[in-house]
Amino acid sequence: MRKTSSDSALLRIEGLRLHFKTMRGTVQAVDDVTFSLNRGRTLVVVGESGCGKSSLARGILRLLPRNVETYSGKIYLNGDELMCLTDERFRREVRWVRMSMVPQAAMNSLNPVVRVEDQVAEPLLVHKCVTTREEAYERAREAFRMVGVPLDFMTRYPFELSGGMRQRVALAMALVTDPELVVLDEPTSALDLLTQANIMNVLKQIKKDIGVTFILITHDIATSSELADDAAVMYAGQLVEFCDAGRFYLDPLHPYSRGLMGSVPTLWERKDLMFIPGQPPSLLDPPKGCRFAERCPDRFDKCEEEPPLTEVDVGHWVKCWLHR
Repeated sequence: MRKTSSDSALLRIEGLRLHFKTMRGTVQAVDDVTFSLNRGRTLVVVGESGCGKSSLARGILRLLPRNVETYSGKIYLNGDELMCLTDERFRREVRWVRMSMVPQAAMNSLNPVVRVEDQVAEPLLVHKCVTTREEAYERAREAFRMVGVPLDFMTRYPFELSGGMRQRVALAMALVTDPELVVLDEPTSALDLLTQANIMNVLKQIKKDIGVTFILITHDIATSSELADDAAVMYAGQLVEFCDAGRFYLDPLHPYSRGLMGSVPTLWERKDLMFIPGQPPSLLDPPKGCRFAERCPDRFDKCEEEPPLTEVDVGHWVKCWLHR
């Protein structure tokens, strides 16, 4: 595992591409994505459905389906280059040991015929993070306490728990090995508003107590603002803006980011809500030049060429000719 000594970021991604082969052609789900994330911070990844958010998460953890056509780029975790690892070594040393994931549908990720305590303890035993089963179950109890699941729920099966409790169990499973990075893929989807708020409060408390680094993939821009330190906006498989969360929520620069924020109602001011006309382009055959150009109110001739990802201010990157 090669290490870069000058790496100050916990996670650094350079030129990540993840393309899938289908009967209709090649889907360019993630196309040349580059960013870095410092330890202890939470990165919120937003964008429309089908823009590549979940594919980005799967690319980071190498949870790849069989129809992958292109998987390239560089991924560094705490300076260690991961793309040079074999699949077996990545599974044994990285996935669920140094990086873990909370999937979108908790019920689908839990085995319905295995008690939840066994499922939370299993990663510790599989990856030999502990020496005895007793130690594994003690660590599992600590994880349950951390996410707010009563210990008498440990012997229950997933179908005996509510959606919010199942989501907490999935979170406990991701945290039990004490990973450096946890990827959360729509952790509050399909939950009622009160349960969503409870899950977000749990995540904020975990971040405060143990300082874990999160990548939060979500459609809910308003709710994600409570947890976000950094924000990344994806559109048509590409990263179009990356910056500090304060800048993104108050003054985004990319026209697509402005459209997203303009569609979010606020409590402190009355405003006319915006919408983004048209549909995202097909990732089977994305347009040349700027992929947002067809829907952009600021389009001009230069948009026929693809803009580079440009650092317009310290830590603020935008993929738009308006800010070149």
